[in-house]
Amino acid sequence: MSKGKILVIDDEDIVRISCSRSLVPEGYELKMAKNGPEGLKMLEEEPFDLVLTDLKMPNMDGIEVLGTIKEKWPKTDVVIVTGYQTVETAVKAIKLGAFDYIEKPFTPDSLIATVANVFRARNR
Repeated sequence: MSKGKILVIDDEDIVRISCSRSLVPEGYELKMAKNGPEGLKMLEEEPFDLVLTDLKMPNMDGIEVLGTIKEKWPKTDVVIVTGYQTVETAVKAIKLGAFDYIEKPFTPDSLIATVANVFRARNR
């Protein structure tokens, strides 16, 4: 039985692979998208508990992805993944409804801990 369904939206292969290697052994079901529009299309087709989305992507950035998810799927949690961490962007993401953010490069442990926090909060 899966601990939860997670959609990873990131234009970098290495980040998607890292998420998969860290979270699948922990019991999460993962799907991957290379960009915002592809990720949103996947959300149209099936529900996810959590979306991990990169902040800086071509076409559609993580803030736009977050806004669309919060509008169409308000029960889906979102964690912003960013290598361009500024306090301003993190605060904006949280104000717009992101559960949390995680900085790249992240360790498997920090990713697992952040995801576990989301699911703990969901199950309260």
